[in-house]
Amino acid sequence: MPHAEDVRRIALSLPDTTEKTAWSMPTFRVAGKMFATLPEDETSVAVRCPKEERDELVLAEPEKFWIAGHEAQFAWVRARLAALEDEDELRDILADSWRQAAPPGLQEAHPALGHPQGG
Repeated sequence: MPHAEDVRRIALSLPDTTEKTAWSMPTFRVAGKMFATLPEDETSVAVRCPKEERDELVLAEPEKFWIAGHEAQFAWVRARLAALEDEDELRDILADSWRQAAPPGLQEAHPALGHPQGG
């Protein structure tokens, strides 16, 4: 089961990622654009996710994913860290969110992050 420290370590391993506290919680940004936060006392991770995919995730795995009320109009989803299978699943979730926030040139410079690793 991944923990907040794993979120921090994996997020900061992604290219050009910085950590900044905002709204009294850690946030992770690429090129100044936020792609992940650690809300709920760092027991979950909030990430970018296209609304169509987000809705499918929540319906398919409601014990794992949910939409916070104040984020419903945005393309974000939350994942309970305790419900994630392992670090690989967490890495895939963070990398996918990073790709949505990273500028095209940065994505092109890191093609290995351009596609999900499976799972």
